[in-house]
Amino acid sequence: MIKFISFTLSLFLSLTSLGAGNGAPEPWQINFQQPATDLMSEVIDFHNFLMVIITGIVVVVLGLLTYICIRFSRKRNPIPSKFSHNVAIEIIWTLIPVIILCVIAVPSFRLLKEEVKMPPAEFTIKVIGYQWYWNYQFPDHGNFSFDSYMLDKTQLQPGQHRLLDVDNRIVIPENTVVRLLITAGDVIHSFAVPSFGIKTDAVPGRVNETWIKVNQRGVYYGQCSELCGVNHGFMPIAIEVVSKEEFNHWIEHAKQKFAQNKFEKLIALKK
Repeated sequence: MIKFISFTLSLFLSLTSLGAGNGAPEPWQINFQQPATDLMSEVIDFHNFLMVIITGIVVVVLGLLTYICIRFSRKRNPIPSKFSHNVAIEIIWTLIPVIILCVIAVPSFRLLKEEVKMPPAEFTIKVIGYQWYWNYQFPDHGNFSFDSYMLDKTQLQPGQHRLLDVDNRIVIPENTVVRLLITAGDVIHSFAVPSFGIKTDAVPGRVNETWIKVNQRGVYYGQCSELCGVNHGFMPIAIEVVSKEEFNHWIEHAKQKFAQNKFEKLIALKK
């Protein structure tokens, strides 16, 4: 009984609140993570709007089924009706779904337009998916690049997330429009960050694009969302959002750090 009450309480809290934390999943969480972009906030609002419509449909249909089962049971209605058509009812049950779909379509198309419409971006990051890691390039900041691998459980520090934290995070400034060019170097991957409301396929030989503008600082996590091979579940995404001053400092440090790493790799290949 105690386990049942605990499970029910956890389920209720998950249904009635967004995930806590900074862009990371929580135990027993079945709802959305805390939104970090205006786009994700609109996605959640649209989801809640649909939940109202879906719940209303379920209640009405359940009520009709209950009424029919009681009113037209064999005991209450021993002699069944012989008619098979009712023009008025058929018109009603055709028009009502059409009206509901039209009501859903208006905010749906508006949200889709917001996702696809690319606002002027301050800079671009190119994302390349490989089996099984991500490569990030910053063409507007000296064209440096680096690979991002998942941390092994023996490398995790206190506070880091198993299967989500990486050795090299993407760092971006807050309140800045960033364009993401996404592709792959081998098979199809998918770049997805739930708190940002983005999920874009990385396809070899093709470049897809999306954009983000994060409103608050923190670390946000995602994963490859396309079955890309045996280690599909081990290529996470970690994006750290900082102030613009901290971002500029990170850029200068990253240029030196990853340029040195690239030089060391070339020396190792020659050997």
